[in-house]
Amino acid sequence: MELVLASGEAVALRTHLSYRSRDPLAVHALLRTDADDLVPWAFARDLLAQGLLRPSGQGDVQVWPGGAGPEAVLNLALSSPDGTAWLRAPLAVVAGWLERTYRLVPAGRETDGFDLDAELSRLLPGAA
Repeated sequence: MELVLASGEAVALRTHLSYRSRDPLAVHALLRTDADDLVPWAFARDLLAQGLLRPSGQGDVQVWPGGAGPEAVLNLALSSPDGTAWLRAPLAVVAGWLERTYRLVPAGRETDGFDLDAELSRLLPGAA
């Protein structure tokens, strides 16, 4: 990905996107800063998918497409109490990656096998 600076200049930002079938609603981004610090982010896979097509999201994560054709990009704005970041990546690359996540867990099947009672019991011992 690229980090878009206030001046409009873009600099490379090493970013690792990951998806875990055991956490099927989320995608995870690990951003490596200049200081070699790792900054983790997690957000909804559906938000990323919607952002490929139209501006999506509110608050901490906003995603929107830009440009057209082979030059199209996906914009990702991240906000936290520590600051904000505007990231940009080739839209086709992110779309291809996202498509592979849907092969692991198809859309609409994210909560199959999810036992709400068991999860609540795990989180709230003695509540069941």
